[in-house]
Amino acid sequence: MRIDWWTLGLQTINVLVLVFILSRFLFRPVAAMIEERRAAAAKLLDDARAARAAVEAERQGVAKQTADLAQSRGEAMKAAAEQAEAEKRTILAAARAEADRLRAAAAADIARDRREAAAAASDEASRLALDIAARLLSRLPEEARVTGFVEGLAKGAADLPESVRATMGVNGTPIRLKVPRALSADEAQACRERLSQALGRAVKITPIVDPELVAGLEIDMPHAAVRNSFRADLDRIAAALTQDGRQTP
Repeated sequence: MRIDWWTLGLQTINVLVLVFILSRFLFRPVAAMIEERRAAAAKLLDDARAARAAVEAERQGVAKQTADLAQSRGEAMKAAAEQAEAEKRTILAAARAEADRLRAAAAADIARDRREAAAAASDEASRLALDIAARLLSRLPEEARVTGFVEGLAKGAADLPESVRATMGVNGTPIRLKVPRALSADEAQACRERLSQALGRAVKITPIVDPELVAGLEIDMPHAAVRNSFRADLDRIAAALTQDGRQTP
């Protein structure tokens, strides 16, 4: 076998020229194109990663907002429930206070009505008693309506404090004496004498007719009073009955 070195050398040169040409006009553009495509692909991948990260961040933000809204809603509902409970307690307390006030007002009205009814009954009883007493005394002698009360009047005057008795009938001032009817001369003399004895000095009297006394005598002065009559007795009885009625539950 014989090797042609010239041919081999030429072929080698052809190969080198071909490689140079391919490297110059084919490999480099293709490599640049490939590198450009690779860079574009890398950029797309980076953009995709960035978009995915943005989407993930947005999702996490939405999730956080949702959680915050849920928490805020829960807190708002809790606050609303507490406020409603507080308002309910306030309303119930106000209702209880109003009910207590109404009960107290009703009790006061009932007590007042009872007092008024007792007073009215007492007044009616007093009027009835006076009428009965007047009817009974009308069967007795007229002098019994006066003479039977002279001693009691004198005793009442004597029992007054000394400071009060010292002001009665002084300087000729007559003592105002309530009587159930006009006094006879003897009755007026008897009243004057017994009062003079009780006060320790001579006094004058001014009889004043008051039929409501029914029977009895009463001293009616600005600073002294002696009640010795059926009317006074009936008033004391009525006051005692009214007091008992007030104390009765």
